[in-house]
Amino acid sequence: MNTQTIHFHPKPETFKQNAVGALADAPLRKSLRTAMDMLMTRRKGVLSDEHELQALRTLCEHIRQRSLARLPELLEELEANLTRLGVKVHWAETPDEACRIIHGIMAEKNGRLMVKGKSMVSEEIELNHYLEEKGISAIESDLGEYIVQMAGEKPTHIVMPAIHKTKEQVSELFHNHLHTAPTDDVDELTGIARRALRDIYRTADVGLSGVNFAVAETGTLCLVENEGNGRLTTTVPPVHIAITGIEKVVAKLSDIPPLYSLLPRSAIGQPITTYFNMITGPRRSEELDGPQEMHLVLLDNGRSQAYADEQMRQTLQCIRCGACMNHCPVYTRIGGAAYGTTYPGPIGEIISPHLLGLESTKDLPTASSLCGACAEVCPVRIPIPDLLIRLREEAQRSPDEKVAHPIRGQGASHSLGEQLAWRTFNGIFSGNKAYRAFGWAATRFRSLAPSKQLGWTQNRVPLKPAAKTLHQLVAEKLGR
Repeated sequence: MNTQTIHFHPKPETFKQNAVGALADAPLRKSLRTAMDMLMTRRKGVLSDEHELQALRTLCEHIRQRSLARLPELLEELEANLTRLGVKVHWAETPDEACRIIHGIMAEKNGRLMVKGKSMVSEEIELNHYLEEKGISAIESDLGEYIVQMAGEKPTHIVMPAIHKTKEQVSELFHNHLHTAPTDDVDELTGIARRALRDIYRTADVGLSGVNFAVAETGTLCLVENEGNGRLTTTVPPVHIAITGIEKVVAKLSDIPPLYSLLPRSAIGQPITTYFNMITGPRRSEELDGPQEMHLVLLDNGRSQAYADEQMRQTLQCIRCGACMNHCPVYTRIGGAAYGTTYPGPIGEIISPHLLGLESTKDLPTASSLCGACAEVCPVRIPIPDLLIRLREEAQRSPDEKVAHPIRGQGASHSLGEQLAWRTFNGIFSGNKAYRAFGWAATRFRSLAPSKQLGWTQNRVPLKPAAKTLHQLVAEKLGR
């Protein structure tokens, strides 16, 4: 069974071209529309009490902001308590460093097989590809991740990685890779994957998982899941490696219930997940199961840069529920692959510039209508539209302006055409005489407006001046 076929993946630099291709994919659009409508309906059903919802959102926002305000000291407290519990803590500044740490642990154990629970951070560092180059197999155990890995793709959604796949496509994948009979029975497909993964759990040298919340007070790593694969991954192999971004820490165990209450309801409209794992170290002498050895890798990868900016720090409040994607009119039409990043949709548009640099992701903050739906459903009240506007501004700063601004001086600067357009706009609207002269000319020569107007008419009808200016219309209304 080969589940690690490497295919070409879209890049954020080609987002506009990627989006055009996605819009032309009728089956993809149908799958996304059906799935997003279902998720929005389910979320609304389990969050019907508006008073409770808004109170919880405010509480969770405060919990995340309070944790981030104390992030450096909480991380040190987390490390101290985890070390006391027998967990080896590693710090990684870059994806390559995180991969090297994990490979080093595998090499020390002469490990050749890793079973993985769901972890978007491992996707972020491209761990599977790194380990494959070292001769190590890393097999995804989350059903959605297992499917997209088999297809040689990246997850298209942070909560439901294979949401873009139809059951017929999954059946074909299983038939080709696992040599099973074709079927359109979803339960049977799930059973096929479960049976294929059983031996992987038993024979894996290392199990790797993500972390939803890390509690500094107790050294507890919390893992939310529905399939049981997370529990098997973290308890059956002799070594467990957890990996997470440095922002996932909270101060106290009492901070968890409100966050956990909103996470599954916001993500998939589910009151509570089937499993909620609270991991507090490797197996004790009196315990019958669990790993003999446990590690935690804490990844920075641009997060400290976001943290250093008071406004952009709000990006780190995210609890990765994916609700912003489910309600985004752009994401629901093009899916996650078009973004070319680990984190697609609205949250990806504001976090990817910190992880990958604004030069390579400058088009992502523009992939929004600024309708505000993402901010309305965010369980921790991240003001995503405000942050998108900020990133759009940063992307257009000149080289001299970049030096004084905190986002790594990563701006893409103005093009010559944009500079000319804004100077023309400024000249017309900076004075009464110029403005009235422009209005007079525009109304009288409106028929001369070009049918093709730079990039505007690629997706819109041409702009054409009105027959009368606003001043004329008001004067006629007032009888002047």
